Amino acid sequence: MTKRYWNITLEEMMEAGVHFGHGTKKWNPRMAPYISAKRKGIHITNLTRTARFLSEACDLVFDAASRGKQFLIVGTKNKATDLVAQAAIRARCHYVNKKWLGGMLTNWYTTETRLRKFRDLRTEQKTGRLNRLPKRDAAMLKRQLSRLEKYLGGIKYMAGLPDIVIIVDQQEEYTALRECITLGIPTICLIDTNCDPDLADISIPANDDAIASIRFILNKLVFAICEGRSSYISNS
Repeated sequence: MTKRYWNITLEEMMEAGVHFGHGTKKWNPRMAPYISAKRKGIHITNLTRTARFLSEACDLVFDAASRGKQFLIVGTKNKATDLVAQAAIRARCHYVNKKWLGGMLTNWYTTETRLRKFRDLRTEQKTGRLNRLPKRDAAMLKRQLSRLEKYLGGIKYMAGLPDIVIIVDQQEEYTALRECITLGIPTICLIDTNCDPDLADISIPANDDAIASIRFILNKLVFAICEGRSSYISNS
């Protein structure tokens, strides 16, 4: 794996509020090694360890991107929705940012069927064929298309299972994480002080509630992916 310097500074992380955890009553004891202090009833994350694991995650995604691997970014909580879409589009990754449909990966055959239906409906809409149908039929298909766009729009070009899945908020996306574990898909998780750090392949201890914190983590990972993709293109 290629080792690079990702310029992750403690000052930047503190400015983004990465170090703020949950209240001390809402914590997972397994997170103890990643917590440096308690302040006003809140756990403070050890940013030295955050920097270390974030750097490892950046190395991993850079190496994978430089070999043409595919990524899926998952984050459906309100504060993460827009950030996930923006990050995925910048890095040319697939994403899920509205709702994780159970079996999205473990029942890939069904997901593929839905994606084919989605693509067919999009084609019918673009060619104007939907508008030539009876109003009731057209309205029903347009509602179906809208629903598919909402939940599958971020993976509409995904031709197979992803090589690496990046998850924002382990608690919120537990179903997605379990599916990845079942399938043996490597995962990178942004975890707060209420999470289990042993579930993901790389767990990045960080504030998963603050927009600035989520943006900071995603920006570093996206930069590494983009650098890796550039390397892949140059060597192709």
